[in-house]
Amino acid sequence: MRIAVLLGFSAILSIVYASTGDRAQEFQRCSFLCDNRECKGPSPTPLPLALRITRWTCLDNCRYNCMHEVTSQSIAAGKRPLQYYGKWPFVRVVGMQEPCSVLFSLLNLWVHIQGYSKIRRIIPSAHPLKGFYLIWSIASMNTWIWSAVFHTRDTPLTEKLDYFSAALTILTALYFTVIRFFHLYMPSTSERASPARIMVLRAWTIICILAFIGHILYLSLPPRFDYQYNIIFNLVLGLSHNALWLTYSLPASISLLKRFPNRPKSYRPRVAGRAAVLVILTTAATAFELFDFPPWRKALDAHALWHLATAPITSMWYHFLIMDANDPSWKEIR
Repeated sequence: MRIAVLLGFSAILSIVYASTGDRAQEFQRCSFLCDNRECKGPSPTPLPLALRITRWTCLDNCRYNCMHEVTSQSIAAGKRPLQYYGKWPFVRVVGMQEPCSVLFSLLNLWVHIQGYSKIRRIIPSAHPLKGFYLIWSIASMNTWIWSAVFHTRDTPLTEKLDYFSAALTILTALYFTVIRFFHLYMPSTSERASPARIMVLRAWTIICILAFIGHILYLSLPPRFDYQYNIIFNLVLGLSHNALWLTYSLPASISLLKRFPNRPKSYRPRVAGRAAVLVILTTAATAFELFDFPPWRKALDAHALWHLATAPITSMWYHFLIMDANDPSWKEIR
């Protein structure tokens, strides 16, 4: 799940936009000379089509070339590479700033497309949670599209779209998880939901909508993007989501919630333990974010490996949700 995004402190990556590398005199001097030579002369050097499509400017290209020039000099001198504008120096591929992260973002997108298809095909249409799972799946696909776009070209706009989409996915996951555990879903059409349940569901829906709108509005206000707040917001959502699924996994003797409304608290389906395993794996994947390192061959860094790790974990989450949805206990409430 994209929930690893926050538990991995997704914005650790760019809390400080200005980094040591882009403040270095060698880099500043190189960029200044290149800008005057290539961009401001009577005949500016034209950029290749791939760079124009991905919205690189002449100055951006100067900074990219200077970044690698200074980095190569540092490596030759036995020094550790520096970060530039909050990122490691990556080799650009067809205009993509972080090609491995783009590739692995698309891999996660494919996993969600497959998961969406499985939910539609395997979970019965009458299941009260099917619609919620599909909404979460669509939100997740949107998130990984913008993740791929952001890692292709990091701009203030693509950064916001990536972060806002990630927050929506995490909030959507918490939204359906609360509905699942507190049995706020609507029964089959042959039954009528109680007014109290309808009221609580509407209230919870409104709270989530307002929280997301407020989140976007706050982060869109000048003078700067509040990375620390963004981390806290996503972290609270992610931890709440994981805590509920850990509760689901508790032994039957200490169950805190009824997993199904018509079953006692002691009823624990066989797949219950898998939820805890998935929460642990999701959290463990964040180690790639915490132990950051310069990119291997200027292409593969910890953040890209984290994206790679989330793909199989997401596939397992889909398998678990489908197994939980097909528990015989659901037939008693349709």
